[in-house]
Amino acid sequence: MEANPSQIYSVGDFVALLNQTLEYAYPSIEIEGEVASFKVNQGKYVFFDLKDSTASVGCFMTVWQLRTPIEDGMKVIVRATPKLTAWGKFSLTVQQVRPSGEGNLKKSFELLRAKLEAEGLFEAVRKRSLPSMPQHIGVISSTQAAGYADFITILADRWGGMRVDVAHVQVQGEGAADQMIRAIKYFNTQQELPEVVVLLRGGGSADDLAAFNDELLVREIAASRVPTLVGVGHEVDVTLADMVADVRAATPSNAAQIIVPDKRELVQTARHSLMRIIDRTEMAINTVSEQMAARLAQAVSRVGYRFDQYEQDLLRQRTMLSAYDPRAVLSRGYAIVRGDMKIGGQLTIETMDRLMNAEVTHVSKK
Repeated sequence: MEANPSQIYSVGDFVALLNQTLEYAYPSIEIEGEVASFKVNQGKYVFFDLKDSTASVGCFMTVWQLRTPIEDGMKVIVRATPKLTAWGKFSLTVQQVRPSGEGNLKKSFELLRAKLEAEGLFEAVRKRSLPSMPQHIGVISSTQAAGYADFITILADRWGGMRVDVAHVQVQGEGAADQMIRAIKYFNTQQELPEVVVLLRGGGSADDLAAFNDELLVREIAASRVPTLVGVGHEVDVTLADMVADVRAATPSNAAQIIVPDKRELVQTARHSLMRIIDRTEMAINTVSEQMAARLAQAVSRVGYRFDQYEQDLLRQRTMLSAYDPRAVLSRGYAIVRGDMKIGGQLTIETMDRLMNAEVTHVSKK
């Protein structure tokens, strides 16, 4: 529809013509200003004014589009399409809002942190431990970033031999959060799940790291079926993605150090453990040997004592037998008489060196 100066338009046609013109001239425009009169209606619709020292314009968007919390007084940049409503009111239909300036980024961070903390998303009890030596990991990062290269290099140097699936995504700027969300969903819907999902990005300014404070991304990390490890920025940088992850790494390099052990350290530890086992085994063998030697000596001593006892008993018995030996009696001049002790009975008389036969001729009492 083109405007004709001589044509008379209805109000509806005029509004439609003006919106068509605005849509053609400004399909998407970014405007910076201060938030005023911020409110949410029915939990679905967001209204606020964007103003500066000279003008003010009304803004409208849906709640699900508001990925970063804002409040009155914050300076923001909105991406929007200008539009004239059917009631003749000019407004901006907003697609995206982002805080402008470090102070406003920090304020937005604190607003969202408090909201998610109240929901329990950062509580330690909901965090899971990572597998000690994973064989399959999923990595979400920009493959062109130095942080990713450091991670892969250190990972291969420390352990190696594992399966690493990589989802290449933007890690800053518009669309970065949505790409990372899709990557997390991808890894969580695979038939063969990775054992851990790692989200990586090197250092940068607060604005560079803003994607990692996106509410939908933070919630997606919290909802992951697979344990998560986030290594973003430098050691001093803390994002909401760090806070919600099961494990936080100070840097991408530190993420590699956390996820796998150092094989050299394991070998050294194994050697030390083996030496300790050998030392303890030798000590145990020596202790047992000493104990066995002592017990053997005690046993020998006891056997010797019993042997002496038996020898003395035998000697006593031999002495007793010698005392009762008939030959000893005969040697002293006695004789042994055997036979029937009655008159006419036959007797055998044994002396030391003779054996005689005799007949009983007389028996009387003594």
